[in-house]
Amino acid sequence: MASKLEKLVPSTRLSITNPKSESNSVFGKGIADLCTGVREHGSLNAAAKHMGMAYSKAWRIIKDTEEALGFQLLIRDGAHGSELTPEGVKLLDLYARISQEISQKAMKLYQELAQ
Repeated sequence: MASKLEKLVPSTRLSITNPKSESNSVFGKGIADLCTGVREHGSLNAAAKHMGMAYSKAWRIIKDTEEALGFQLLIRDGAHGSELTPEGVKLLDLYARISQEISQKAMKLYQELAQ
């Protein structure tokens, strides 16, 4: 009979921070989702709408995170939308890869230890 613990799965959360920043803003799941939305939909407004978020809130989150990180995540072109900067693309890709690997390793470790 399987242990009740074996039916559970671990959940992990990654955040990337600038240790020199005094801000509490980090690059985590929410900002990664916004950046992915910009990549997929071509604008911050469309990404925010897709997430059910007000554009003003998305704008504030992006600005606060950019300030904390020390570089721009988005290139804004007014009515023509937005796109990720080269640094934004690289950070988003790094975040996705690290998150995936951490989740896989956590799952494997949990399964080994839960037996």
